[in-house]
Amino acid sequence: MLRSTAVDLAARIAGLIAFGARAGRVALDAIVPPVCVACREPVSEPHTLCGSCWAKLGWIDRPFCARCGLPFDYAALTPGPVECAPCLARPPAFAKARAALRYEPASRELVLAFKHADRTQNAPAFAAWMARAGAELLDGADLIVPVPLHWTRLIARRFNQAALLARGLSKRTRIPFEPRLLMRTRRTRTQGDLTRSQRMRNVRGAFAVRANGRLKLKGRTVVLVDDVMTTGATLEACAKALRRAGAKEVRVLALARVVRPGEGTVG
Repeated sequence: MLRSTAVDLAARIAGLIAFGARAGRVALDAIVPPVCVACREPVSEPHTLCGSCWAKLGWIDRPFCARCGLPFDYAALTPGPVECAPCLARPPAFAKARAALRYEPASRELVLAFKHADRTQNAPAFAAWMARAGAELLDGADLIVPVPLHWTRLIARRFNQAALLARGLSKRTRIPFEPRLLMRTRRTRTQGDLTRSQRMRNVRGAFAVRANGRLKLKGRTVVLVDDVMTTGATLEACAKALRRAGAKEVRVLALARVVRPGEGTVG
């Protein structure tokens, strides 16, 4: 009960801070010309990229794994949906995953500025890119749920970047946004320097659905949102928690995903 109250309080404080920041930016946008999301050079429309920055980003397009969305190095010879070797060997808990961008130097700079330099005004642009990349996942979905931060990290960062992306997607699609349905039950170690197996152990059992969220989940198709998909360990743990609580299907949508050299092989 105490943990749940602390999480709710942290979420409300972070929401108020984020609302104040957004209101200030709206007022600023009214008097300052729109600029490129990446390089801040003037552009004709708000929340867009200039041509040069657009060309630098590694957009993910077909061919890719029908399950996890991993881009393939070449198209499969057989017709129809094809899955990558890891998905065939060990199918993930989520039904499908998609991402708008490869996590490379240009996109990494955007993501890090968004998370750590308060470039939260870029959330509408990112949500638009994700909506385009994940159109098939959003079609027929019932709920949009962000990967949660632990309440201590939420207070320190002041906002959950996954929640901002999920809210933006909800506004574009009118699919209900449920920011507090899923919670992180313990503070986990930062995943950056961990191997895949270490990541899986690190987040095992770290997520749970609130007791009052089970009715919302039962028989529903959920789109789980995060900023970056690396090994998929965190998303896998979240998907398992959602499915245990009654979700019919979990689909994953990320802004960017890590693609390692030689990883994009057809199964």
